[in-house]
Amino acid sequence: MTRGKRIYVLDTNVLMHDPTALFHFEEHDVFIPMTVLEELDAAKKGTSETSRNARQVSRFLNELVVAGNGRHIDEGLDLRLPQSIQLERRQKVGRLYFQTSAQPVADKTVRRTLPDNLILASIIALREQRPKESVVLVSKDINLRIKATINGITAEDYENDRALDDFSLLYTGVAELPRDFWDRHAGLRSWPERGRTFYEVKRRKDEDWYPNQSLYLPGEDDVEMRVLHVDGPKAVLQIVDDYRSGSHTVWGVSARNREQNFALNALMDPEVDFVTLLGTAGTGKTLLALAAGLAQVMDQQRYREIIMTRATVSVGEDIGFLPGTEEEKMTPWMGALTDNLEVLTNPQEGGAWGRAATNDLLASRIKIRSMNFMRGRTFLARYVIVDEAQNLTPKQIKTLITRAGPGSKMVCLGNVEQIDTPYLTETTSGLTYAIDRFKGWQHSAHITLRRGERSRLADYASEKL
Repeated sequence: MTRGKRIYVLDTNVLMHDPTALFHFEEHDVFIPMTVLEELDAAKKGTSETSRNARQVSRFLNELVVAGNGRHIDEGLDLRLPQSIQLERRQKVGRLYFQTSAQPVADKTVRRTLPDNLILASIIALREQRPKESVVLVSKDINLRIKATINGITAEDYENDRALDDFSLLYTGVAELPRDFWDRHAGLRSWPERGRTFYEVKRRKDEDWYPNQSLYLPGEDDVEMRVLHVDGPKAVLQIVDDYRSGSHTVWGVSARNREQNFALNALMDPEVDFVTLLGTAGTGKTLLALAAGLAQVMDQQRYREIIMTRATVSVGEDIGFLPGTEEEKMTPWMGALTDNLEVLTNPQEGGAWGRAATNDLLASRIKIRSMNFMRGRTFLARYVIVDEAQNLTPKQIKTLITRAGPGSKMVCLGNVEQIDTPYLTETTSGLTYAIDRFKGWQHSAHITLRRGERSRLADYASEKL
């Protein structure tokens, strides 16, 4: 073995989280304990995302065994990339090893009862067989990593799925302009077009702008703009619409702060196909998305209908335990959306009859759908709202976004402080992944909402509790 080469022992949750994890360890070797194969076999049945991943891992392993051309399993199998996946091609590849020897009858270090303990026992046996090589356990299970450390085993989290190393570096979609902005651009080229004002500016080297990024200049020269497009050192900026005034609202909703105004501009722009809104509870994510959807479906008739869905904690699991149709089963999960819908569909006139008529009209144009049945679907000219998107994995959010057909708009909402899915973190959430990957696309926009707008009670509780 070359100096520095390691053997990575993969836990079951790593493979079920990312089936391609086998091929992400460059020239290092990978070891699969027998317990992991048994857990993959037990999880392969079903329609959940983890079951699909378990089946995919089994297919990858079978391809590697077949590609070995009869080579004895003890010699290791080359971790060549199957043609069914597309990853960066590597010049050096490691080898895949399986646990081929039975566990000792008695193990003085680890009590062999639970699957985690069986994995630790196999690692201890592997270190005894190959004492000169560095053995590292890779697991997304914090408790297993702690148990491994107690037993003197080096343990690491699986980090290849991280969108960022530090969540604080995530693109916010909003940037403050320097106070000398107008002085630096005195005499800059500007022109009106279709009731809007545009500016052509030359950005500095430290101004790393992206398409549809929101910019603002506070103080006496207060101005709010967005980046229309970037061409080398030059950029075209556009003054955004002001949705704060009562005369210019979206389905009766006005922006209460700067970030909400930027969000409404992105949601109402037909050139922006993908919008992500990130923020804590009470910042208005759902209300803004629904208001913009209703305005463009009912008034402007830009989209045929609104599709509302959310990432339930049991994404992909059977929802048959709830009675009724697909929409009725999803209703208990859609409390946040239906609460906001009640606010938006409360007419000023007509009393109970007016409310009933409004609700019946909107019910025909708003559909609640389960994320379980998104595979194979295509949304044509639909306005799709995905709530609780922080609970999606990168693979799941890719599956969802690729459902969008011509003329559709996708809006993903989430709060990374409320991740409920096991093994997901702020840096590995699918929402974080999408924000980072889409920030340079001219038809996407992201806004991080910071100010809560629910009530003075909610604001005080958020600050003090």
